[in-house]
Amino acid sequence: MKLTERRIFLLQAAACATTLATTATGASAQGLPKLAETDPQAIALGYKHDTTKVDAKKYPKHAVTQKCSNCQLFQGKAADAWGPCPLFAGKQVAATGWCSAWAAKAA
Repeated sequence: MKLTERRIFLLQAAACATTLATTATGASAQGLPKLAETDPQAIALGYKHDTTKVDAKKYPKHAVTQKCSNCQLFQGKAADAWGPCPLFAGKQVAATGWCSAWAAKAA
């Protein structure tokens, strides 16, 4: 298995586990707090609320067209300004945000 395939598999597995946990507890995304850029997990993954503010030198593969709303991990609806992400359990990320775990949604 290639490293990128493994990474995508692990991210999808995490997304499924979080979705199941959220469904089982009946938690609503509306009640979740918004992720702070200063959160340790956010810092570790280079998360920014605005994809245009990502450090291009630190993340050379980043493109401004990549944002949470078009990431396969984003669990909000297309029109949502904020939505849950399994990488930041119990918190919402900005639809216009970005982190280094970004992976394109399947077409």
